[in-house]
Amino acid sequence: MEEQKKGEFDSERDILFSKTIKAGQRIYYVDVKRNRKDELYLSITESKKMLSGNADMPQVSYEKHKIFLYAEDFQKFLTSLTEAMDYINKEQGEAEPREEANNEIKIDMDF
Repeated sequence: MEEQKKGEFDSERDILFSKTIKAGQRIYYVDVKRNRKDELYLSITESKKMLSGNADMPQVSYEKHKIFLYAEDFQKFLTSLTEAMDYINKEQGEAEPREEANNEIKIDMDF
């Protein structure tokens, strides 16, 4: 097995558990990873398909945003997320589930 240089990161190898949530033009990845101190953490990634260029030659790229959440913060995060979701549901009502198109989505998996 090849050793990785310090600072290098093999994201595929480091993912211990993963869930993918397709939501229209966005895809969310919820991954469990292990850091160098052997601690598990959540990596939540939003990947949004972006189109640029003109209609004849559109260029597709993906805008990605990540957050990392460690176990000591799970309960605070979950409590705040639940409160925010309850507030939204109270103010505008619960949203109808999104209907997914049958289009196949190709994803650049290199983060």
